[in-house]
Amino acid sequence: MQVVPQTPVPQDSMPLETLTLDVTGMKCAGCVQAVERQLIQQPGVRSACVNLVTAVAAVEYESGAVNGTQLAEKLTESGFPSQLRSPENLGNSSLSPQHRYQQELKAHQKELAIAASLLLLSFTGHGFHDLPLLSSMAFHWGLATLALLFPGRNIIIEGARGLWNNSPNMNSLVGLGAIAAYTTSTIALLVPQTGWECFFDEPVMLLGFILLGRTLEARARSQAAADLSALLALQPKRAHLIPVGSTPDETPVDIAAETVKVGEWLRVLPGERFPVDGRVVGGETTVNESMITGEAIPVPKQAGDLVSAGTVNDSGLITLETTRIGSDTTLGQIIQWVENAQTRKAPIQQLADTVAGYFVYGIMTIATLTFLFWELLGVQLWPHVLAIGETPYSPVLLSLKLAIAVLVIACPCALGLATPTAILVGTGIGAKQGILIKGGQALQQLNAIDVISFDKTGTLTQGSPVVTDCIPNPALGWSSDRLLGTAAAVEQGTNHPLARAILDAAQKQELTLPSAESFQTFPGYGVQAWVEQQRVQLGTPEWLAQQDVILPANTEEIDQLAQEGKTVVAIALNGQWAGWLGIIDPLRPQARETLETLRQMGLSVMMLTGDRQATAHAVGEKLGLSQDEIQAEVKPEAKAEAIARLQKSARVAMVGDGINDGPALAQADVGIALQSATEVAMDTAQLVLIGDRLADIPHAIALGRDTFSKIRQNLFWAFAYNILAIPLAAGVFLPQFGILLSPATAGAFMAFSSVSVVTNSLLLRRRYPT
Repeated sequence: MQVVPQTPVPQDSMPLETLTLDVTGMKCAGCVQAVERQLIQQPGVRSACVNLVTAVAAVEYESGAVNGTQLAEKLTESGFPSQLRSPENLGNSSLSPQHRYQQELKAHQKELAIAASLLLLSFTGHGFHDLPLLSSMAFHWGLATLALLFPGRNIIIEGARGLWNNSPNMNSLVGLGAIAAYTTSTIALLVPQTGWECFFDEPVMLLGFILLGRTLEARARSQAAADLSALLALQPKRAHLIPVGSTPDETPVDIAAETVKVGEWLRVLPGERFPVDGRVVGGETTVNESMITGEAIPVPKQAGDLVSAGTVNDSGLITLETTRIGSDTTLGQIIQWVENAQTRKAPIQQLADTVAGYFVYGIMTIATLTFLFWELLGVQLWPHVLAIGETPYSPVLLSLKLAIAVLVIACPCALGLATPTAILVGTGIGAKQGILIKGGQALQQLNAIDVISFDKTGTLTQGSPVVTDCIPNPALGWSSDRLLGTAAAVEQGTNHPLARAILDAAQKQELTLPSAESFQTFPGYGVQAWVEQQRVQLGTPEWLAQQDVILPANTEEIDQLAQEGKTVVAIALNGQWAGWLGIIDPLRPQARETLETLRQMGLSVMMLTGDRQATAHAVGEKLGLSQDEIQAEVKPEAKAEAIARLQKSARVAMVGDGINDGPALAQADVGIALQSATEVAMDTAQLVLIGDRLADIPHAIALGRDTFSKIRQNLFWAFAYNILAIPLAAGVFLPQFGILLSPATAGAFMAFSSVSVVTNSLLLRRRYPT
């Protein structure tokens, strides 16, 4: 028996899946690095992206190679309590970022209240020297002990766990500083012969400032997460089910919205939100769709119209048939897109992540060197520094205070918050305005684009074309009605906008369509079917010519149609030319104004189309485009090549809506799809316009630029703060200027640094009020 060796499947070709974990216990960028490192080390995991602000880890893994529950358990064992997120609990308010931040805020407020009480007692003891009990060192030792045991306990435990697991974090630095100050003061209290000063108020003040900063930070992060929470809140919890076989007058059954199934009928009362996506089967109303489109004007709805989950039934009693439920609804997809976007990092964050991976180790090293320098050399070079302050310092005490100040002033948290807070706010603002930006990379690319290229049909035009001309081949002896009816029969097998136009024209003329079968679609070219045992082809004249169809040598008819801005569709019967259809697709409202606005923003604009040159230039003239800004007769497979050519000299965004636009959207630096686009286009694009308005494109670019500006400001501040603060705490300015930071003051600076980054991101909301 011969054993045939199996060829190993290349790793890059293995199918990949993703899962999401809710991860708690992360306090700084060092924690993010530690969690990502833990995840990537697991067999089968390809990549991991962890967001400090949303406390979420997105894991990409080889199909079937990873158990999400076990992965969460491993993270929990390493000090980061985690749980697997499933579609069922996506809308669970207890798992939302807003809820987690509120719980975190309550915990911090409780700890802060205890720390503030201890700090008040400490100040009281220093202020009332005539009260022996309050002014005694034993009393202050007790306050410091209580501060470490209660409000500071979690900080110390989490910091120690991080050190034990070889993933030190901000808690490790703060915990080391607080324990060092407490231990030194305790030695000074128990062994007065050392001559050291007791500074028990330092750990109390340090923990107080840290907890104050975290309380403010948690409040700000809660505000940053409010936009996603607002989307989650749009999902109704209950639905009114109409049981099968019941009469219209019967009272519906009140059930949980997540138990509704596709095909079931629901009743929606005026003022209620639709719990699912559905089709109206009874009643008339107006619907407020502002949460999806951004437009506050109610939209009339009647039988046959579609409604989306989360939109508001304004005026009438409606019966609808469920078409999509849960995460498959438009609202569910928006929430998933926003959550995914807030997990994806901007490339600029890689520098901060790289620094964060070594940050805590570096700070502990600098603190050690600071102590050794001042103890062994500094006080000998500048002995006068020992006299700075109310009481003289011993060399050991001064060196220790400076080392502690280095530990607590360093702020890895600011590095970790710089990018995700800005992305959280920016993508949240975009979602509320009907602009879905899929993550930090899209934001960074959006900020840098030079050229924006538009597909024509369905993008610059309305995508609802109408048939204006029907010209049969005189040699066949067909009437225009027969030509149109035959074309409509073939187009029943596709859903292209031109197909809908032909079917609508046949329906308006009340034509009886012949039977058709064996439908074939050639995206971007045409369609083919057998109609009453005869092969009928519809498509571009160029495509039919490639199919060996002999077209008329006299092109005056189609040239005239093209000059009027009409798309020409050729029809062939059994390989013989049967006639022309002229179809015009009106321009979208504000199309020309949008292009002009983009030019004013410093961008070049282009139009890509498969139409003939004459048709493309006629449309381009209406849009104010020059000949250089139009690329016509571009085959579907050549759109990506056209984008690639533009990318040789510029960064390019592509706006499209069709299946054939998918490769070009993927090739572009930023792909932009309209909400009416195909699923392929929306999945490929990095930016989706839910409102389906071209005017949202300049708004999206402006939002991207402003959000990325916040990211750069935050990162600049995070790096600048640490570069300036750490030498200050280490005593660089002590000999000449007498600047000596106490550990408590250093802690206050650190807390301010984290809060300032989050606050700066929140300022973005002032530019985009919703």
